Amino acid sequence: MDVILENLPLYWNGFLRTLFLSAVSGVIALVLGTLLAAARVSPVAALRGFSTVYVEVLRNTPLTIAFFFAAIVLPRLGVKFEQFEVAAIIALSTYTAAFIAEAVRSGVNSVPVGQAEAARSIGMKFGQVLNLIILPQALRTVVPPLINILIALVKNSSVAGAFFVLELFGYGRQLANANGDAVIAVLLGTAFFYLLLTVPLGILASTVERKVAIAR
Repeated sequence: MDVILENLPLYWNGFLRTLFLSAVSGVIALVLGTLLAAARVSPVAALRGFSTVYVEVLRNTPLTIAFFFAAIVLPRLGVKFEQFEVAAIIALSTYTAAFIAEAVRSGVNSVPVGQAEAARSIGMKFGQVLNLIILPQALRTVVPPLINILIALVKNSSVAGAFFVLELFGYGRQLANANGDAVIAVLLGTAFFYLLLTVPLGILASTVERKVAIAR
């Protein structure tokens, strides 16, 4: 335990960096994923096609490739980042948005078709039907799976440690290399701080799921 206690400031810095990456990437992914889900059910064929290709490609691509593209390919194409955290946020948010889009689309499909037809019969346009009728109901039903996706996002942020971003896993790797005789303790300390992020989210998901079930 000495190695954990002596390096608590490093663990805490890594925890805050992971929290920052997860929070910013999560917000961007929620917005982008909702827009992609709206495009998937759009009457415009081009939007449906773009969203379908985006979601299928990203969902079936390893996260490491998304990081590689954001951290290495984009700078070679002239997109420069002053901090590697920006590349990490781009990779995490664009990758996670594909899974959020599928979750939201499933929620949209769960809303009875008759409600959309009734709204259109009184003259509401597609955007109004989606924003006022469909999405409010869809998002309420998919909150638990969305939280589970965000939990996966927190754990996926560890990949940033392999791309020069010193988040929780990055600090844990440094400590493990510097304390070869206490690797297990270092990894346990790293896991503990990850649990500080994921366990509350898991409890929140369970609570929301129960409330949604009662509401139904």
